[in-house]
Amino acid sequence: MPKRVVIVDDSCAFCDLWENTLGERYGDVVRVETYNHPYDALPHIDESIDLLIVDLEMPGMDGQKFVSYARQKGLPAKKIIVTSSHDAAELHERFKIGDAIAVINKVEPKQQEAFLMILDSIMRK
Repeated sequence: MPKRVVIVDDSCAFCDLWENTLGERYGDVVRVETYNHPYDALPHIDESIDLLIVDLEMPGMDGQKFVSYARQKGLPAKKIIVTSSHDAAELHERFKIGDAIAVINKVEPKQQEAFLMILDSIMRK
């Protein structure tokens, strides 16, 4: 059964980039859903998600509120990655250890390397 990955990001470019990366890297072992508005994604958030990738800043609802909602719906922190264009230090100030598996700057190359290592680990489980 393929891993269910849900991407919530108001940037179509990032949704496409990650959907293509996941498809090329993991093929049939992953099923990707993308949502460009957090309110469109809310009805699809449940415990069946293997990985949730959510942008920190989106119109209508910020990523912290979205992560809180996902956690209330039973999604554990180890299945949530928060992305942002803010630097990693600021992200770590906004999210405590245990709120998500990772908070990643989505444009910094070293952060992207870490992101791919996390993906590899999750897809192997």
